[in-house]
Amino acid sequence: MEERAFDTGRRPVWCPGCGNYGILIAVRRALAELGLRPEEVVVVTGIGCHGRISDYLKVNAFHTIHGRVLPLATGIKLANPRLTVIGHAGDGDAYAIGLGHLPHAARRNVDITYIVHDNMVFGLTTGQVTPTTPLGVRTKSTPFGNPERPLNPLLLALASGATFVARGFSGDVEHLKELVKQGIRHKGFAFIEVLQPCVTFFNTYKELKEKVYRLEDEGHDPTDFEAALRLAQREDRLPIGVFYKVERPTFEEAFAHAMNPPPALRRLAPPDLSRLLESFR
Repeated sequence: MEERAFDTGRRPVWCPGCGNYGILIAVRRALAELGLRPEEVVVVTGIGCHGRISDYLKVNAFHTIHGRVLPLATGIKLANPRLTVIGHAGDGDAYAIGLGHLPHAARRNVDITYIVHDNMVFGLTTGQVTPTTPLGVRTKSTPFGNPERPLNPLLLALASGATFVARGFSGDVEHLKELVKQGIRHKGFAFIEVLQPCVTFFNTYKELKEKVYRLEDEGHDPTDFEAALRLAQREDRLPIGVFYKVERPTFEEAFAHAMNPPPALRRLAPPDLSRLLESFR
């Protein structure tokens, strides 16, 4: 497949320089290099600047309500396990109103890829604080500085039992593309946190370029859970790459007794309404 096969032709309306462009390119290239067909892929997006990505990816798409990407993506995968399901959420969408869904999707090991666009502010609503905004940062909703310590999404995913945990940087598109490919290939819940600067309300490009480094360059073993926990807590430098990866039975496999065949793969037959109609006589 060629990358352009996944281009809807619509012009993105993100701010010039937005990190979402890098994520969009990485996902298109990943899908093309994996040889997937547009009709085999479903993208679920939430509310926020990231949500427009479904307009620019030529695949099946569903733009859901705030914080509900994971329940919808789970339902789609259970209904038709043959589909490649990719969820996109922002840090406000994923870690505020939608936070309760992350631990359960991770522990169930649903076979979907969950990509979180983390710019550390509510960019769509002009830059308010989110659960990942650093301590002390001034935003529209914290003019005297953010008084709360930020959530650590990687630690949460690891502690919740996610079988694939990675972090990428939208400023390193080729590296991010490879992470997306690995996440899609992984059989189970693949969590990919993407450091994605908001050039308008919280431009962290310079800082991130100075602090990020690739885990594969340091010889990290992604099967080492304890090492993954330590790396997830680093603040002086920010590792990007696959932190942890393990194989476990998926939720679809555990649920197969009740979904055999899955709803989307069942033969359609006209219902017998005779008994129902008889009851109205």
